[in-house]
Amino acid sequence: MSANESPAGRQPTATYDSAFLKACRREPVPHTPVWFMRQAGRSLPEYRKVREGIPMLESCMRPELVTEITLQPVRRHGVDAAIFFSDIVVPLKAIGIDLDIKPGVGPVVEQPVRTRADLARLRDLTPEDVSYVTEAIGLLTRELGSTPLIGFAGAPFTLASYLVEGGPSRTYENAKAMMHGDPQLWADLLDRLAEITAAFLKVQIEAGASAIQLFDSWVGALAPADYRRSVMPASAKVFEAVAGYGVPRIHFGVGTGELLRLMGEAGADVVGVDWRVPLDEAARRVGPGKALQGNLDPTVLFSTQEAVETKTREVLDAAAGLEGHVFNLGHGVMPSTDPDALTRLVDYVHTRTAR
Repeated sequence: MSANESPAGRQPTATYDSAFLKACRREPVPHTPVWFMRQAGRSLPEYRKVREGIPMLESCMRPELVTEITLQPVRRHGVDAAIFFSDIVVPLKAIGIDLDIKPGVGPVVEQPVRTRADLARLRDLTPEDVSYVTEAIGLLTRELGSTPLIGFAGAPFTLASYLVEGGPSRTYENAKAMMHGDPQLWADLLDRLAEITAAFLKVQIEAGASAIQLFDSWVGALAPADYRRSVMPASAKVFEAVAGYGVPRIHFGVGTGELLRLMGEAGADVVGVDWRVPLDEAARRVGPGKALQGNLDPTVLFSTQEAVETKTREVLDAAAGLEGHVFNLGHGVMPSTDPDALTRLVDYVHTRTAR
């Protein structure tokens, strides 16, 4: 494969030789690439200004606004990749599920999915349902040039958790009750969500996203045996559905130290690691053939610059022997984070890892 030829028949792109995509492909990089989960969001005053008075879900459906918000951290921080501004429940809203994102609470579903009859409400997602996504990504890729855009979606388990619980949960008692008590209904629910999720990711890739990340935010609530039996097949279906596009596939969850190998086996090219497991140990658990992403504790950014640099060096040292490493936080940027701390962190990682 030549340097300007992209895999799996995709056309050569301006982003193919970026540090971010090289790291995802486990190729040599000029510096360790950096981006942050939730980099486009509440930590930025310019974000709060453009979002003022606009509900979250509505803001995800305005292409010009999505473009501006997605670009803000690229301009401010100099990160190596943008992540598409959206929300994991957008595809559910797009197919007609009655839900809203309530400030201070999160996604709330008016009628939870609890019975087989409820599955009928989960119809197929078409590109026309999310035409605003296609439009926004078209605008973004023209603006971003050689900076890659990461598309994303919520994984079937995390979406199912919201649908079955009716909103955020700490115990997932209703979801787990269905998973154990009616395993066929659970499997059918996750399979439908896998199809919806795959369709949502395909729209983003075909519009120009250079990589995708599957957020299984809440899957750390499961034991490995339950994950392998009751969740992994659906996640694998999503990854397999987009494999032919040749874009890197990232898989991330919180509290997933015991699941890292399985999350890689589900089909990820890059496994995201939260701050609880050092990257050298995470590499041992994941096994060869995968890049890793992570994993500075987001709360470290509230400390002194000296402390941030010390903890960042620990992450970089643990990553020194990895086949590929994308620097990130171990979870999303917290809303009260000082944006300047993020800018300094990007500069520090770039400078310290310059080859």
